Amino acid sequence: METFETLVRAEFAPKNTFLNTASTGLLPARTVAALHEAVALRAAGRPIDSLFEDVELARASFARLAGVPAARVAAGPSVAAQSALVASGLAPGSEVLTAEDDFTSVLNPFHVRGDLKVRAVPLERLAESVRPGTALVAVSAAQSADGRIADLPALREAARAHGARTYVDFSQAAGWLPIGADGYDFTVCTTFKWLLGPHGAAFLVVPEDFGGLTPLYAGWVAAEKPWDACYGPVQELAHSARRFDVSPALFTHAGVRHSLALIEELGVDAVHEHDLALAERFRAGLAALDHEALAAPGSAIVSVPGLGHRQAGLSRAGIEVSDRAGNLRASFHLYNTPADVDRLLDVLAG
Repeated sequence: METFETLVRAEFAPKNTFLNTASTGLLPARTVAALHEAVALRAAGRPIDSLFEDVELARASFARLAGVPAARVAAGPSVAAQSALVASGLAPGSEVLTAEDDFTSVLNPFHVRGDLKVRAVPLERLAESVRPGTALVAVSAAQSADGRIADLPALREAARAHGARTYVDFSQAAGWLPIGADGYDFTVCTTFKWLLGPHGAAFLVVPEDFGGLTPLYAGWVAAEKPWDACYGPVQELAHSARRFDVSPALFTHAGVRHSLALIEELGVDAVHEHDLALAERFRAGLAALDHEALAAPGSAIVSVPGLGHRQAGLSRAGIEVSDRAGNLRASFHLYNTPADVDRLLDVLAG
């Protein structure tokens, strides 16, 4: 009988102590095998229909994890590209409310428009800062730099009260934190972090009415019948969010499909419990060493002020973490163990 532990150990065998999922996740064995198979398919000149099928299977799997119908999910290349699409749907002069120092890919597309009023406030004040005239609130569910989790229920209620739309980036949350994309107008998530996929895919969830977005990137894959729309203007856009698709990175989705399947098999609730237990173990160990992590309750990301300079030495010792603005950032995911936490603490104490 497979358990959480046996399933994880069958998929991952890192050669180091990898505590850096907030930067990039490890690839499961099944995903690596699928990538090899996709490359071999192309190299042999065989039909690649199955690779297009992988895009739809990945879309459906992500939709289940996000709690929305697959018809609301668009496939694109990155958070920045999807943010740009959302930004393009705003009228000139619209106010966009953001969190200070949020991840650049969430923020910058709204700034480069040049004709939007972008206002930044501390994350803790985001919900109370929504006001009449705010058109959109854009925020990461979990902050990349330090793991702080946004008060999304409060934000959702404040936005509804003032008629503002919401845009939430789940890139640092989906895969370990249960999410409900249905509660927001737009959500986005890249797949190469906690969802354990290759680089090159990011899913955008749009409202049923498409939220006023124009399919700026629409090529033949955005048509209702793509293979009948390869030449000339598309006569009939897809009736679903697929109208916002960018021509897919087929190899990436061939892998993503299997990574998402693993997350579904394990269950996000189980992953959440596992990851948070490790993060709390690390926080307790830090306290014993007279270090205090930045406050980020309920997060799998732990950021420690003043220890960022230790990152290079830790890497030489075979422990992978990040240096973010002088802070040491460790992130704990399903393939990590208590022994990984203890090894990091032992080296920090040495």
